[in-house]
Amino acid sequence: MKHDTVLITGASSGLGQTLAQTLARPGRTLYLGGRNVQRLEETAKACISRGAAVHLHLGDVADRTAMEAWIRSTNGLDLVLACAGITGGTRKPQTPDGAPYEPAAQIYRIFETDMMGVLNTVLPALDVMQHQPRGTDGMRGRICAISSVAGVVSYPGTPSYSAAKAAVDRFIVATGGDAKKAGILLSSVVCGFLDTPMVAKNAFPMPGLTDVNSACRRILRGLSRNERRITFPLWLVAGSRFMDLLPIRLAEFYYNNQPSGAAGSMPEPDLS
Repeated sequence: MKHDTVLITGASSGLGQTLAQTLARPGRTLYLGGRNVQRLEETAKACISRGAAVHLHLGDVADRTAMEAWIRSTNGLDLVLACAGITGGTRKPQTPDGAPYEPAAQIYRIFETDMMGVLNTVLPALDVMQHQPRGTDGMRGRICAISSVAGVVSYPGTPSYSAAKAAVDRFIVATGGDAKKAGILLSSVVCGFLDTPMVAKNAFPMPGLTDVNSACRRILRGLSRNERRITFPLWLVAGSRFMDLLPIRLAEFYYNNQPSGAAGSMPEPDLS
């Protein structure tokens, strides 16, 4: 798999940061994007110490104009990893006879980051790659977006996150068939909980919690094999798919009696 030039969003933390450091080596150019300048510079220092050339972009993936300008300024990319994302759950009822709810500001922000942010990354990257020559393997480039097992189900504890991740997975897989004919691989990562700062404060057990380095290796292996959907842990995703086949009332009865995703069990995300 040719990946001399790599662009990563969400590179200041979690999976994006780990992927950047794993891919850093002499002869490789990394374009790293993130919103936290201090953490982004820390990622850059680690990658430079490994011999990579690094270019930083401080910005929000929800900014369509800035994202397109940044991606086009690279003048060619072998691999794009859309890792930027936020998560958030429902809040406890505000009144004795109320119900759990998700604030409107959080819903909008999750969709802007997790869905529109992916489109703001993938669409200009597709256009850039379409103008690149094919490599010896017939490929022009590879684009990978991080979805989630949450996108497989309609989970009451994380409504907007589930919906945004479902949209990412469906778009990447559905578009990938035609993109592959043009020599561009589109891959969706459908994964469970990753051991990153984003989930560190969740107040519930996280089944199938995966070490971020193991997740990184699985993703890169899947990309090298041209997998259109990279799934792990398999048992968790398979079980979730089964749950989505059940009548809604049965699935909700099960979900509403689980500690994971209960109202107020997830920290409030940074909506800035």
